[in-house]
Amino acid sequence: MKWYAKTMHALLIGAVLMGVTLNCSSKPKQNDASSASTEAVASSPENKAATGDIPPGAKALMKAYPDFVKGYRDNKLIMADGSTLVYDDGKEKTFDQRLNNADPEDMFTIPYDTNNWVPGYLHDPGRIRCEALYKKMYGASAAAVQRTLVPVKWFGQTVRFTKVNGAADALRKVAAELAKHPELKKYLKSSGSFYWRQVRFANRLSAHSFGMTIDIGVNYSDYWGFKTRNHSETTKGIKYYNRFPRTLVQIFEKHGFVWGGRWYHYDTMHFEYRPEYFVK
Repeated sequence: MKWYAKTMHALLIGAVLMGVTLNCSSKPKQNDASSASTEAVASSPENKAATGDIPPGAKALMKAYPDFVKGYRDNKLIMADGSTLVYDDGKEKTFDQRLNNADPEDMFTIPYDTNNWVPGYLHDPGRIRCEALYKKMYGASAAAVQRTLVPVKWFGQTVRFTKVNGAADALRKVAAELAKHPELKKYLKSSGSFYWRQVRFANRLSAHSFGMTIDIGVNYSDYWGFKTRNHSETTKGIKYYNRFPRTLVQIFEKHGFVWGGRWYHYDTMHFEYRPEYFVK
């Protein structure tokens, strides 16, 4: 009996040891939801971002537009519909070429600096846009964009703004905060939001085409194109003008809007929802 007991004990120990070894070396089974989930997280683009595999601009787009930009792999943004968009086309570009044929990486070549109140030569942060990305998110035609527009109450007016990416909600937050500053009321009359059109003096779509931009205070606004007879994008010596108070600008920026007054090619009435420059 002692011999039998010892034999069974040895067999049990061997079986346990063999089982541990097999578990450590085998792959998760297809129907093991917990193991499969862990493997997916470990290989996800978001996890790779922590190791520095994803460029900072791509990370910002993923954080700012989570409903559309789902990941990054092999120099491509992975979109929610399964399509991909080349992040960096690798081309050396002039300032004009970035404006007219931008990839997503080009949008981050000029940092958006909220401390810079008088922009230097060609310092136009936020003015470079990847049209393919914005068409993918907001709509590739006037009709498609219009289907996303919702009414937003704006100081005695109603403006149409896209609900995509939370843009309309962000504008409502701006309005609520501006309402606490009666001294700013004279600057707040809207002169336009959605309008599918090309940029003045250029052959590319205006940000207004996507319904996430608003112009206000036209009577106090200044625009570079009306201040110079030379409409070249690389015109030197453009004198800067601005009559908008900083408090107004900072409230918009707090809620993810870039201001056209921070551009060398200034357009001080222009506020554009671009949360990719403000995510942390």
